Amino acid sequence: MAFSLSITLRASKDDDALMNPLALQCGIALILLSSAVWCAERSPNTPSPACHGTLYLTLDTGSMQSAETIATILQRHQIKATFFVANEPTWRGDHALDDSWRDFWRARVREGNHFGNHTWFHATLVKDLSSGDILTRGGDHAPREFDKAGFCQNLQRVNERFKVLTGQSLEPIWRAPGGHLTPNAASWAGDCGFPQHVGWSAAGFLGDELPSEKYPNPRLLNQALTHLKDGDILMMHLGIRSRHDPFVRVFEPLITGLQARGFCFATLPKSTE
Repeated sequence: MAFSLSITLRASKDDDALMNPLALQCGIALILLSSAVWCAERSPNTPSPACHGTLYLTLDTGSMQSAETIATILQRHQIKATFFVANEPTWRGDHALDDSWRDFWRARVREGNHFGNHTWFHATLVKDLSSGDILTRGGDHAPREFDKAGFCQNLQRVNERFKVLTGQSLEPIWRAPGGHLTPNAASWAGDCGFPQHVGWSAAGFLGDELPSEKYPNPRLLNQALTHLKDGDILMMHLGIRSRHDPFVRVFEPLITGLQARGFCFATLPKSTE
């Protein structure tokens, strides 16, 4: 089923003020889905229709400015996601694994979400060097070379800190910043306690880190609702500073639109049962 979109989104700059589910569903989902059902009053406890496919929503830390809004929407629709955690700088001037975020992470644990490793420094893995080390760039430090011990520490430090904050260890999964792997990183991560690297599906790249002037929210929303399919892994962030029009403004219409197509959501790693 193809969707067309010919509306203009208007929202305040305050993420928490703009997430009125009825208003957004009536203003966007009705046009996208050609169904009046989404303009009816719906209880948050209304049972979802039978699953005709499963999606895996993953959320990388990013700058965290939309974290609370996203969490509220997940709770409202009884969806569990997989968070990939890095100690990134946040919009509040702190870091995502500082004590100031303790309550946020504890609440997400209580809700039954899963958590993977996104590395401590959130630096891009550039390439393996002839010395055997890995060259990185970006994150919160200048270009740096990691040997195996340093690479493991970059992963294990996240797990140790998350356990201090929440009392829970991470799942044995990780995601390299930007999804950029090197052969050494892929090999070493298993020895460091994180054997499974998780990327995302082509249609699951939601584009929330792209410039909104070129990739406006309606375009990204329509694209996701049109192309996502059973088994896809979705990827977005808990906040992106550089995007002028935050993607969170269409996050709830994305969720309700996918549910209307019969999709359910599950956490990673995938069940082997």
